[in-house]
Amino acid sequence: MRSTKAAPLAVFRIFFGFLMAISIIRFWALGWIDKLYIKPLFHFSYYGFEFIKPLGEWTYVLFLICGLSAIGVALGYKYRLSIILFFLSFTYIELMDKTTYLNHYYFISLVAFLLIFLPVNAYFSLDAKRQPILSFEQVPQWTIDALKLLVAIVYFYAGLAKLNSDWLLQGMPLKIWLPAHYDLPILGNFFHQNWLIYLFSWSGAIFDLSIPFLLLYKRIRLVAFVLVVVFHMLTWVLFPIGMFPFIMILAATIFFDAKFHDKLLSIAAKALKINKKKFDNQKKLLQSFNKANKLKISLLAVFFIVQITFPFRYLAYPGELFWTEEGYRFSWRVMLMEKAGYASFKIVNGKTGEHFYVNNADFLTPFQEKQMSTQPDFILEYAHFLKKHFEKQGHEYLEVYVESYVAINGRRSTAFVDPTVNLADKKESWKHKNWILPFNDEIKGL
Repeated sequence: MRSTKAAPLAVFRIFFGFLMAISIIRFWALGWIDKLYIKPLFHFSYYGFEFIKPLGEWTYVLFLICGLSAIGVALGYKYRLSIILFFLSFTYIELMDKTTYLNHYYFISLVAFLLIFLPVNAYFSLDAKRQPILSFEQVPQWTIDALKLLVAIVYFYAGLAKLNSDWLLQGMPLKIWLPAHYDLPILGNFFHQNWLIYLFSWSGAIFDLSIPFLLLYKRIRLVAFVLVVVFHMLTWVLFPIGMFPFIMILAATIFFDAKFHDKLLSIAAKALKINKKKFDNQKKLLQSFNKANKLKISLLAVFFIVQITFPFRYLAYPGELFWTEEGYRFSWRVMLMEKAGYASFKIVNGKTGEHFYVNNADFLTPFQEKQMSTQPDFILEYAHFLKKHFEKQGHEYLEVYVESYVAINGRRSTAFVDPTVNLADKKESWKHKNWILPFNDEIKGL
């Protein structure tokens, strides 16, 4: 089995851990824990994970555990415990409310899960310093290749998702988003012009599809990395996507060879007055084919099979993906559409016919209402919540109907949900939601 220096894993661990710690601190400092997880009266759940809810004031403790474990990961201190705690706490945070779903949250959970099985604390870590038995200068090549594969999947699938008529032929939704940045120096003057919008659309698709392969090619790797930095810094300036650009820039560094990472660690060691030579012990971590390692390899094989196939589950559903969003999440469809909607819920006494309308602001934050109004699973879950809520108030024979309209990528607003269907009788499942009205247009592509 091929071996290589462990420096790339060490650099990735340090960057990842500290970047995650900064993300948690930023989330806390901006007041988002209270705003997103404590103040709302209702939280949207992922199907199958309805039992995961915010913990009230204890949610702060959860974030504290997540932040401290991220620092433990960066330092390589009690690494296995730190990475497991980080994975569990961060994923729990991600699952507390579906409203906050972002592709890069999902990516972080996947990376954290993968890092549980990789020897990223074998080099330049507190574990390696304190316990020489854990210290190795060389690790199996596949441990680094696994991270490269995960990063490549994210980019390539994001590129495939852009191969649709709205993105390439209509310049949507960039035609909506870019003109709003007219005040940006230099570029802002051109954001209303079609040639620049289409340049951004096509170059974005080409970038995502090609960058994993360009990073693999040593002769142009540095140029490719510069493109990664420019691309993600531009998206950071233009769009409110938080830490995602920095996470992807970090992830791209794994494609550099061990010499590059070794130099970075040498610079860090000199600045921090760390004796790096102590870790350069020429020891090689050998992977024996015992039961534990066979189980680990099998688990990672299943993990990657799922990552490669799961984004295509949308093919099992009828209708337009952008409209129904059945199979849309967890498939690396990054910033592909602009959706706006309106949903008015009517509560009906099925026996007497008496009815009243719901003021969504009584139960949802503006952000939750915006997300709910365009996504069918949100609408269904909210309808069930309303039924239970008003039953507790003494109402009987309740039926829940919704009048919903949605506009997508600049199209006119059209009816979204069948207003004659009692949503209180519909259950969430993996099946197609046949109460979604047909999309009256066509978006061609993958």
